[in-house]
Amino acid sequence: FSSHWCYEQFIQYRTMKRARDIRDQFVGLLDRVEIDLVNNPHDHVNIRKAITAGFFYHTARFTGDGYKTVKQKHTIYPHPNSCLSEALPKWVIYHELVYTTKEFMRQIIEIESKWLLEVAPHYYKEKEIEYTTEKVSRNKGKSRAELEPSEGV
Repeated sequence: FSSHWCYEQFIQYRTMKRARDIRDQFVGLLDRVEIDLVNNPHDHVNIRKAITAGFFYHTARFTGDGYKTVKQKHTIYPHPNSCLSEALPKWVIYHELVYTTKEFMRQIIEIESKWLLEVAPHYYKEKEIEYTTEKVSRNKGKSRAELEPSEGV
């Protein structure tokens, strides 16, 4: 990639260069421990599991009114600019919290709760984790009258 290509694609050149440097660092680490690099662009599950292993202590569960951190039960919300602010997966891992009008999670990915017991059995107990990956409907908690279209309008 070039700076001109990044400009045309509306991508920051410095960010793209940093991503390439991080990738090169990972490739070097894999080579050092003799793990073959498998290039499968459709294998996002292993990537999400790896992120879960690194950020397992930044886990939150959807409760119907925002998310609660698993250990401290602190209420947090997906940042409004996040693509997951509408999807509302049951379990997420986040990178950081920022406080504006509320406490918001940034850099969020959806995870499966069972991964937490796989990657951090020393931190999570089975009773804290329920095995579910369903997304929660935006209509949850609304009355039938609110959901049904009004007649004669």
